[in-house]
Amino acid sequence: MSQTTGENPHPIVLQRPPNAPLSAMAELGRLIFFDASLSSSGKLACASCHSPQHAYSPPGALPVMLGGPDLSRPGARAVPSLMYLERQPSFAIGPDNEENENVSIGQLVALSRDAVRVQKTAPQASRSATNMVPQGGLFWDGRADTLQDQALSPLLDPREMDGGSIDVVAGKLQRSAYAGRLTQLFGSSVWSDPRLAVSEALFAVARYQIEDLSFHPYTSKFDFWLEGKARFSESEARGYALFNDPAKANCAGCHADQPTRDGLPPLFTDHQFEALGAPRNAALAVNTDPGFFDLGICGPYRRDMAADTQYCGLFMTPTLRNVATRHVFFHNAVFSSLKQVLDFYDFRDTEPQRIYPHGADGVVEKFNDLPPVYRANVDFTDPPFNRKAGDPPTMTDEDEDDIIAFLNTLVDGYPVK
Repeated sequence: MSQTTGENPHPIVLQRPPNAPLSAMAELGRLIFFDASLSSSGKLACASCHSPQHAYSPPGALPVMLGGPDLSRPGARAVPSLMYLERQPSFAIGPDNEENENVSIGQLVALSRDAVRVQKTAPQASRSATNMVPQGGLFWDGRADTLQDQALSPLLDPREMDGGSIDVVAGKLQRSAYAGRLTQLFGSSVWSDPRLAVSEALFAVARYQIEDLSFHPYTSKFDFWLEGKARFSESEARGYALFNDPAKANCAGCHADQPTRDGLPPLFTDHQFEALGAPRNAALAVNTDPGFFDLGICGPYRRDMAADTQYCGLFMTPTLRNVATRHVFFHNAVFSSLKQVLDFYDFRDTEPQRIYPHGADGVVEKFNDLPPVYRANVDFTDPPFNRKAGDPPTMTDEDEDDIIAFLNTLVDGYPVK
């Protein structure tokens, strides 16, 4: 790609989902998605934490949302976006997808040299032999496999909507203004079992997320650039090259940016999990307990893989679509700007004193949000995490500015001409 013109030299036709009217099921799901009466406070709906006006992410800049009966109980993790989950695979432990990593960087971006991205490597030797990696699922720890299952957790969580119980929620559904729609779609027997009523209601919510194109519009400047309908600025073009360059940011090593072979737009995630060793966020209420650690896949909120300690500290790689609209980043909301995120990648290993606090003994407390026993799970292999203290960082301030300019091209709603 020419950095002077900003044009895509190889435009393609993207396969977007059709713009069709919502089904009756999805329309019901929309009503439930915006219904705050299902919460104990009567003020918190799905849409409160997943605001349509904020890329289905939180509307404010707090590290976590507040819930419970009086909206004073802080959550435990940053609220992820609900956008671009329609193609999310189920959770599994399986082989790495080499197609995501091993692409010719010159395929879409002109660099000074061709490069092949290094395949991601499982952090422990026992898993590296077959390069088996966890991937898929919903939430930061992958504990739900469907949008229907995902919606149940915040509905009942006492720190979120605090619905109380399945019976309580089912009673509210039966008394709701849309109860007749539930009966019409599922039959009168839907009210015979509270679990059935709640399950069917959340199925409708899932249909709403799948059918309504606002959850996956694919209308960013990047999408239109892929189609030859938009031009990158010089800064955006440089940022895209850096995003792909394994000798620089290597973002695309995890945030896959290639369209699928059948023309589906890229999701900017490989759906896999990483242990990055982010610093502890002292602003989180759960972290006031020095013995508490959020270990991702192996607990405490996911409970079926507590014995799989080789995955402790691993969290889902989120999509980067609309990331420039977010106010907090990473599972623990420890960063509040894209600049801070890129500094973390640049200095985590080269100048860790810029990222982590010093202990009482003056020693830098690197990886202070993981117990020492699990720090071997942290990624030290994949660029730019293959550097050591004293090595030069991979990115300059100008590089980071250019990458941020590119990340802004992933925001939906670009006014293509």
